[in-house]
Amino acid sequence: MKTPKRLQPLIEDGLVDEVVRPLKSGKEAAVYVVRAGGEVCCAKVYKAAQERGFRQRAEYGEGRRVRNTRRARAMARGTRYGREAEEAEWQSAEVGALYRLADAGVRVPRPHLFVDGVLLMELVTDADGAAAPRLDTILPSADQALAWHRTLMHEVVRMLCAGLIHGDLSEYNVLVDAAGPVIIDLPQAVDAAGNNNACRLLVRDVDHLTDYFAQFTPDLADTDYAGEIWSLYEAGRLTPHTELTGRFEAEVHTPDVAAVLRAIEAARAEALLGDRAFDEDDEDEETG
Repeated sequence: MKTPKRLQPLIEDGLVDEVVRPLKSGKEAAVYVVRAGGEVCCAKVYKAAQERGFRQRAEYGEGRRVRNTRRARAMARGTRYGREAEEAEWQSAEVGALYRLADAGVRVPRPHLFVDGVLLMELVTDADGAAAPRLDTILPSADQALAWHRTLMHEVVRMLCAGLIHGDLSEYNVLVDAAGPVIIDLPQAVDAAGNNNACRLLVRDVDHLTDYFAQFTPDLADTDYAGEIWSLYEAGRLTPHTELTGRFEAEVHTPDVAAVLRAIEAARAEALLGDRAFDEDDEDEETG
């Protein structure tokens, strides 16, 4: 096949030996099967910003640190350089997330290198060595659906313990190889501690997966893994080895209105006493 323009420099530099075939193309990137160093892997070629759009990018980017202050100012102003810098930050966020999660034992494609908007990484394959299918293309049995759901809940826990939330997790962002589910597509990965949307995004990720698998094993519809995971995380009791039950009941606190009013009155009285003391000091100074 004809070598894609964006991959030609990698071939010239000896980083890629051969482009075998296109694998998929989406709004964010085109993915190719390639040979590199005698190994079959895949190359994710990010598309230029003007060629595709991102949903609520600011929502995902909150809490991410931009160390270069000039770049941060340009991104805030939305200049041409700022838009290019924002694009580079978005791409590098996926690379960083993949390295971080792979090191934490999360089942993601292992990255090899990232250069000039091209991410070279492991090709996830099935038992026959072909590219692994996406979860939404498989019809699992009830037992298989339950097992895969359990696996993915533990992967979500491992991600959270590593400080990240996928942010857009569903049956369309999961591949299934011979050993089970593998999570992909992480440019929008969220900083769990630094993003105010973290809880809502985690709940959405977990609920998407649970709703999908509940089609095959309806008992999952009565579970609340999202609430359980987040409550354990907030309490500092979540570990990569936490055994989940799917059972969670949120605590309901009735506000003590009377106590709030008493606190307001006490603050008001204290402020009045302070004003009177200030006025008396003024009078003493005038008579002195």
